[in-house]
Amino acid sequence: MGYLWFKAAIIALLAVNTAVFLASGTLSEALDSLAWLTLLVSFELETGRREWFRGRWRTIALRGARLLAAAMLAAAAAGYVRGKEWLDAINIGLWIGVVALLEFEVRRPDAAMRHRGRFLAVTTVLYAGLVGLALTWLLRGEWFDAYDAALWLAAFATLEMDLLGQFRNDRTAT
Repeated sequence: MGYLWFKAAIIALLAVNTAVFLASGTLSEALDSLAWLTLLVSFELETGRREWFRGRWRTIALRGARLLAAAMLAAAAAGYVRGKEWLDAINIGLWIGVVALLEFEVRRPDAAMRHRGRFLAVTTVLYAGLVGLALTWLLRGEWFDAYDAALWLAAFATLEMDLLGQFRNDRTAT
């Protein structure tokens, strides 16, 4: 039960951060944060409540939300590149890699398990890059960006742990 509260607290804090970016950040920051929050919640719902998404219309709505989030990320990334905000542009690129792996793991769990070592290696590299960015923001005195990055790392790490646990449970059940 404590784990669920932990995940809920992280999502709530990220929602507050998104509100901050919507209220006082750049358009790219607002789109970026809103898109990632949408993706995180959609992954949480789909991996934690698979039975809710058995129907065709629910699946279409979930994938539509992800498509909209992807469009927002593309716009945010373009804004970061145009504004020469390279750390933010690299951050989006790394996170897109993480989400691509998650999508594959959710859609093709059998294939993901067969290539678990490769997935783990790529995931480790991506997360190491994201930790490096968080530390860079911290060293530059950009504490809110560092804090936000740390929250996102915690959120997606818990999602990854949920997926790994689910894969282990699926394998032991067969």
